[in-house]
Amino acid sequence: MPSNRSSMGRAGRRLKNEINVVPYIDVMLVLLVIFMVTAPMITPGLIELPSVGRAAEVPTEPLEVQIEENGTVSLRKRVAGAEFESIANEALVDEVRARITAETPVVIAADGKVPYEKVMEVMDKLRSNGVSRLGLLVDQSAGNPDQQ
Repeated sequence: MPSNRSSMGRAGRRLKNEINVVPYIDVMLVLLVIFMVTAPMITPGLIELPSVGRAAEVPTEPLEVQIEENGTVSLRKRVAGAEFESIANEALVDEVRARITAETPVVIAADGKVPYEKVMEVMDKLRSNGVSRLGLLVDQSAGNPDQQ
């Protein structure tokens, strides 16, 4: 009879089909305390934004380097009426350095079909030869159908 009871005891137990969340709550409370203690110790990074006075200053006209689909490179000063002058790829750095000062920005404009590697090659060549103010020219109206 005792063996019969032990088998009944096992069969009478029901399995719980729920998750015990108490350990998870303990872990979350410990993490919360850690973050509350360490958050005041973190120094926020400072971002220096341009002021209105500096943004109103008009920089010198940039020099534009244009890369065509076939790989030809042209230069011009970005002023009204200026024409592009085609130059050889080997003479690009010398021509750019001869036409700019330390404050003159240089922008690269490339046709949409020019491989990205070619644009980065020109940018890398200019930057490694001392052109510090360098950027990419973007035509924002080309991709927006509302402005056409």
